Order: sequence, then C-alpha cells, then structure tokens
Amino acid sequence: MDRRPRLERVRQALAATDAEALLVTDLANIRYLTGFTGSAAMVLVSATEMLFVADGRYGVQSAEQLGAAGVEATFSIGDRVRQMEVLAAAAAGRRVGIEAGSVTVAQGRSLATAFGRAPVETVGLVERVRRCKDSAEVARIRAAARIAADAFEEAISELDPELTELDLAIAIEGAMRRAGASGPSFDTIVAAGARAALPHAQPERVAIGGSAVVVDWGAVLDGYCSDTTRTVAVGGVGGEVADAWQAVLDAQQAGLACVAAGAPLADVCRASLATVGLAEYFTTGTGHGVGLQIHEDPFIGTTSTGLIELGDIVTVEPGVYIPGKFGIRIEDFYVVTEHGPERLSPAQLTPLTA
Repeated sequence: MDRRPRLERVRQALAATDAEALLVTDLANIRYLTGFTGSAAMVLVSATEMLFVADGRYGVQSAEQLGAAGVEATFSIGDRVRQMEVLAAAAAGRRVGIEAGSVTVAQGRSLATAFGRAPVETVGLVERVRRCKDSAEVARIRAAARIAADAFEEAISELDPELTELDLAIAIEGAMRRAGASGPSFDTIVAAGARAALPHAQPERVAIGGSAVVVDWGAVLDGYCSDTTRTVAVGGVGGEVADAWQAVLDAQQAGLACVAAGAPLADVCRASLATVGLAEYFTTGTGHGVGLQIHEDPFIGTTSTGLIELGDIVTVEPGVYIPGKFGIRIEDFYVVTEHGPERLSPAQLTPLTA
C-alpha cells in the first residue's frame, strides 16, 4: 500500500486548520500513515517532515515497517521523558494540533507543558482521509470477509443442538485464525433464543438447540476488519420468528437501495420495519464504516447527517430485538462504487422458515 498520497492528503487537511503540525496518537491513524503495527507510538507530521517517536520495544520494528511502507521519517526511540523532550524540541515555535478524540485530559496538559502553549484540538482530521478506501484496502477487507465466511460455513456445517454459544464462537474464531486471520475483528457474538434479543450478548455455555441464533463475527487480515451477521435456526422456529426474519431481510434490501454516492446517510431500514409494526424493536444503529477499526465513519442512524461517498465501506444491519422472546439481525457490508454498492460479505444467507 502506497502511504505517501495519504500523508499528502493529511497535510492538505492540516493546512486548513490553525495548526502547523499534527501530533498523531491514535494507533489506527498511525498504522494508516506509516504501516507501524505496535502498541505505542506518536507521530508528528508537519508540512515537510515526519517525526516518529516510540519506546525501546519498537526501535527495530518501526524502522523495518516504515521502510517497507516507503515512509520517510526521523526516528526517536527512548523512554517517556525522552519522547516528550524530542517532541518539545520539534514543536518549538509551532502551533501543534492534537487528536482530541484520542488524548486524555491529563495527556493534553502534559503536551501543553511540553509545547509551552495549549495545543490546537483537532477532531477527525486523519479519520476523514481514512474514510474512503483505496483499492488495496478494499482487497484486504474482501479477503478478510472471505476468511470469515469460510470459517462460519465450516462451523455451522454440522450444527449440534447440544452445542453451546461459546462452543460455536470458539469454533468460528479458531477457523478464522487457521485460515490466516490475525484474530477476530471483535469478540464474536453468538446468542440463542431469548438471549438473541441482546444485540451485543456475550456467548455463554447455553445450548443453541431449538431456537434462532444470532451470529455476529468478523476477521482481521493485515489490520483490516470484516463484519457480518447471520441468524440461523437450530431446530424449529415459530412463525413469528420466521416472519420477523423476512421483515429484517426486506428492511436490509430497502436500506441497500439507498447506498449510493451522494445519497443521504438515511435510516431507511427503520421505516421499512415500521410498515410491519416492528420499528420499536429495532434499537440499534443501521450501519457504520468498516476498515482498520470495526466501527468508523460514516455512521448510519436516526441522527446521521451528511452523504455517502464514493469509496465508503458501510454495513447495513437492521435487526429486531424483542425482550424475553427472540432477536434477529442480518448484516452485510458494501463498498460504494461508481456502479452502486458491491457486497463484500460472501457468507451464505439461509432463510428461517416456520
């Protein structure tokens, strides 16, 4: 992946602010700009230079990863005191922007002391550059989705009603790792029966037999995430559950029809569910961006504003969650192209029937 165009777009965005340099502290943003995958670092970006600061764990790794990514930077490796001294020297006489969303109050005060003045708070500067994915990113996300889909299909190929939610979650995550994923995009959700009415239920040692089971899972490949949800039947389900499944699928298709460059980030799925009296049970957002983070811009919900953009990767995930009874969710994610939305989640979709 060529990171130089990304850095130039960040510099252009920086030029439109009151800051002369930007201290990047969000690790996803650092990875996006440099290729660094460690757990601690800071990057100071100015109009012509980049300073990479980390501790002694990452001296060799950072040099190798930035070199492999073709990123030119000055390196400073040392303890926290040394890092602050180097940043202060580099920032001398400059107005430095910070990423307000990833800096604590205490860290902000420390930076103000080091810089000798209050930093300029910026919000979403790098994230706006990250939002629309390039072809290399789409390829990685597509591959992550393929790994996730294959793992899911392997795990559910011979579902045993005595299998527990936790067993199924472990089976899916193990299969993804065996296929090359570095791990799950998030803690895999498996929720059966009434527990499926909890949108983010944690898997428990509860047998999945005789109910509808919501499975929400994803794989990480080369840092990029996938995200899919399917609701499957293990044993018979009632007509109310089957009808709700069809209503959720219809709502997803209604939402998908509005996924196009220039279209509003509108919550169309909720309106579809309202036609069958189920909107009150749709208690989550309709969609979100997917990339280096499992939840990133843009977000689709009742309060969303703005437009869908070419290159966005977004989920469409309506659901029905009836407390004490059952839950249904169907989620796929799509890249927005000039020809419309292209589905990136290839996992099989099996209708629930009464």
